[in-house]
Amino acid sequence: MLKSIQNLSMPRPTPKPDKRPAPQRNHQEEVSPVWLIKAIAFTILAALFCGYLTLCLLFYQGQWQLVLHPIRTSASPASIAGVSYELLRFDPGDSATPQLTGWWIPSDPGGRYAHLTILFLPDGNGTLANSIPTLAALHNLGINVCAIDYRGYGQSAPVRPSQQTMTHDTDAALQYLTNSRSIPAARIIPYGTGTGASLATHLAATQTAIPAVILDNPRTDLLDTVLRDPRASILPVRLLFHDRFPLAQPLSTLRTPKLLISRSTQLEQAFTTAANPRLTVELTTPSALAFNQSLTRFLDQYLPATPIPALVPSPTPAR
Repeated sequence: MLKSIQNLSMPRPTPKPDKRPAPQRNHQEEVSPVWLIKAIAFTILAALFCGYLTLCLLFYQGQWQLVLHPIRTSASPASIAGVSYELLRFDPGDSATPQLTGWWIPSDPGGRYAHLTILFLPDGNGTLANSIPTLAALHNLGINVCAIDYRGYGQSAPVRPSQQTMTHDTDAALQYLTNSRSIPAARIIPYGTGTGASLATHLAATQTAIPAVILDNPRTDLLDTVLRDPRASILPVRLLFHDRFPLAQPLSTLRTPKLLISRSTQLEQAFTTAANPRLTVELTTPSALAFNQSLTRFLDQYLPATPIPALVPSPTPAR
């Protein structure tokens, strides 16, 4: 009995911990080769996708360089083919600094169309100096000419050009003529050449007071021009390209009288679908006489000089 009590009162020995190292697990055996292949493939696809998005972004930001080629100048010509002119600076904008430059070429005293003003909108290639022969020919008609350099061109503000900025510059030029020079819109004729043809059509469509518009050798189908570029073959160009300078669709609904000048034997599709009234002229060879006759015919038909009404004495009131 005493032995049993002693056995109960004695503490039980604590088992010693097993100091033997636990067997190490082989991590390489737990990684599936399929998972590694999937992870590598996903990383490569993600990198390619990010690179493609970056390429699309670069194209979106630099697409203007495919259709617009501005040239900057720091000096003005001494004359326009021997004709004196006035250098214009206008459109102060928010900075109170003129952003646009242009040339004002007045008609000779007693000019045949001295009551009218041409708003000349040049092409998106080069600078206004490239249009001096056309400006001189217009001056020889006896009409006032206001020609502008868009921002990014010539001596205008160094801004990256685009359809949006050039449209704004065109509107600003019209406002300058109507506000600063007090020329009624009913006596202003937009004359667009190259990409400027789209801008001239925009003015005539948005300003119903404009009496006529002249389009000379326009640049159309700019999207097709970009699509032919091999650098754009792997990109969604139709989705990203926005500097299209539309012409065919606006012309198809524009009811303003229009003179359409073609410089090639193949007539522009935008001209064939243009709404009436219209006068289409094909000048396949350079001819100052044919150019002069075409504009004179158009102006005489749609914008004849308004005679000054004779002063009629008011009747003497009866007594």
